[in-house]
Amino acid sequence: MIKLYADENFEFPVVRRLREKGYDILTTREAGKDNQSIPDEEVLEFAISQNRAVITLNYNHFKNLHKQVRTHKGIIICSRNDDWDNFADCIDMALRNEESIDGKLIRVNRPAK
Repeated sequence: MIKLYADENFEFPVVRRLREKGYDILTTREAGKDNQSIPDEEVLEFAISQNRAVITLNYNHFKNLHKQVRTHKGIIICSRNDDWDNFADCIDMALRNEESIDGKLIRVNRPAK
């Protein structure tokens, strides 16, 4: 299963639900990197050093980083979704059949209502 690094703006209730589904997710808090205003470039560098894909709500910055840095372990950019269970399910559906997302940008959008 793909190992993930949740950046600082990613919702912890969704992290918890993804862990229940079997995902290995490291948060910025667990890595000792929360509340430090670390630039996105360094977030991605840290994820790469940990052999993890970044999961984020920060669409524009990480979309641009994906264009600049092609040797990452994957970037998953998500639309905000306050339905935590649905949010985790959408992420799981986007990732479950992927053996590797190395160098890929994956978008997880909130379902239309």
